[in-house]
Amino acid sequence: MKPYVLFAILAGVAWGFGGYFEKAGLRAMGIPPIAGITLRTLVALVILGLLSLPAWKSIVNPADTKAWLMIIIGGGVIAGSLGMWSFYSSLSLSENLGVTLALAFAFSPLTGTVVGLVKGDQHIDLRLALGLIAIIAGIVLVQLSHTPTRS
Repeated sequence: MKPYVLFAILAGVAWGFGGYFEKAGLRAMGIPPIAGITLRTLVALVILGLLSLPAWKSIVNPADTKAWLMIIIGGGVIAGSLGMWSFYSSLSLSENLGVTLALAFAFSPLTGTVVGLVKGDQHIDLRLALGLIAIIAGIVLVQLSHTPTRS
C-alpha cells in the first residue's frame, strides 16, 4: 500500500472516530460550535506545535511569500476556520453522524478537483470522472437512507 493511501485512510478513521466524540461532547456540554472548534484547535495547536519544532528547520524555501499565503489562506482561513466551524455547526445540528461526515468529506474531493480543473493543474480522465460520479451517488444514497426523527 502506498504511504499516501495509508495516511488518507488514517485521516478518515481519525476524523470519523473523533467526529463521534466531538458530536457527543457538543451535545452533552451544550457548548456552541464556535467554542468547540476553538477548544479542538487549541489542543491541536499545542500537540502539533511541539511535534513540528524540528520540521521548521527543514523548510526549503522560507522566503516564498506566495506559498505562505496559500497555506495561511487556504489552510488556516478557508479549511481550518471556515471549514471546521461549518463542520462543528453541522455536528451540533445533525441527527446522523454518518450523513454529516459523508456530506462534509465527499464534497472535499469534488471541490478540490473542480478548483484544479479551473486552474488547469488537474487532469480528468474516465476513471476520475466515474469516481466523482460515484461520490455524488454515494452522497445521495447516504442522504436518502436517513430518516429524520420526528419531534
